[in-house]
Amino acid sequence: MRILVGVGGGIAAYKAAELVRTLGVRGHEVQVAMTRAAGEFVRPLTFASLTGRKVITDLFSEEGPIEHIAVARDNDVLVVAPATADLMAKFACGLADDFLTTTFLAFTGKVVLAPAMNSAMWLHPATQANLSTLERRGCSIVSPSDGWLACREMGPGRLAEPAAIVEHVEALMRTKRDFEGENFLITAGPTQEALDPIRYISNRSSGKMGYAIADAAARRGASVVLVSGPVSLTPPPQVELVSVRTAQEMRKAVMDHLAEATIVVKNAAVADYYVASVPQQKLKKTAARLSLELDPTPDILAEVGEKKGDRLLVGFAAETENLVEEARRKMLSKHCDMLVANLVNREGLGFEADNNEVEIITRGGKTAHAGPAGKRQIAEQILDQIALLRLTLRAVDASA
Repeated sequence: MRILVGVGGGIAAYKAAELVRTLGVRGHEVQVAMTRAAGEFVRPLTFASLTGRKVITDLFSEEGPIEHIAVARDNDVLVVAPATADLMAKFACGLADDFLTTTFLAFTGKVVLAPAMNSAMWLHPATQANLSTLERRGCSIVSPSDGWLACREMGPGRLAEPAAIVEHVEALMRTKRDFEGENFLITAGPTQEALDPIRYISNRSSGKMGYAIADAAARRGASVVLVSGPVSLTPPPQVELVSVRTAQEMRKAVMDHLAEATIVVKNAAVADYYVASVPQQKLKKTAARLSLELDPTPDILAEVGEKKGDRLLVGFAAETENLVEEARRKMLSKHCDMLVANLVNREGLGFEADNNEVEIITRGGKTAHAGPAGKRQIAEQILDQIALLRLTLRAVDASA
């Protein structure tokens, strides 16, 4: 794959060297274009040494005034890392005052933006508006992470790790349109069950896995409704988002959209219990012990399983032991066609993490292993297994 890497002028530009190196190691042809400001952080010689190719820094060069057109035509993907607030604003407004911004306007292939900036800049309404504009126009975003920033502050805005950007680019270019005509109903995130007006019971689900599946399904041609509990994630483009908070609200949203769904993916970590009679006033702290009477929440997966008809139903199980055995038990008891299971007591995997490792089990007895890998990559592998199962079930129906 031929990749043009655009490097913006931020301190995270030094990470672009590792991105370029990794892309080269993975067998991709890489060329680098730098803004003038980027050259203040990393010298062009660094990228020229890593790629063995000329680094473009000027709109007007010995190649002629239309080099940006040739470069735009010759590359499959444009990856901008770091995508600074300034670059994103220029891209969104169609400004073209240097080689990178001019090439962006001429580029007709896939565009991947990996933003990096100070937290206040990232959260500013102008930046978020530009981000939304670029997503609507088809740019794929590798969201920044939370962490220690160059300004010696903690918060969102840290450039995604180079390996994660590479994984995103490769997954994007693997995209198939094999789910056109399918209607996905996907649940994601936790639920929050109130204890009083300000406290609630919940769990550590971040929603990242469900959002990754929704994003991947939409890119593979499906119509997607995403029912999401409270998370701090940007909804994937081209996905209908239904936001809920409690298990009861999630059940209602699922049932409201079930009739149109052909494939249901129940990834949400729904709370198992709730307080039936929530106090209207805040519970005061005292020296005495506090006892809570909890009732079970509705079993949405089981209810969908009973009503699924010819829909394909995929459940999820987060376990701490006996993973495969518990997954098979849940799959059969909930009438699922497929069950995706993972252990949640491993560092850096599962809840809250960007990576995951899962077992994918089908009613026919087949088991596929995925990971450890980024959740975007795991999402693609889960969808591959859903596509394979769909073909198998259709073959069985045809022969019946």
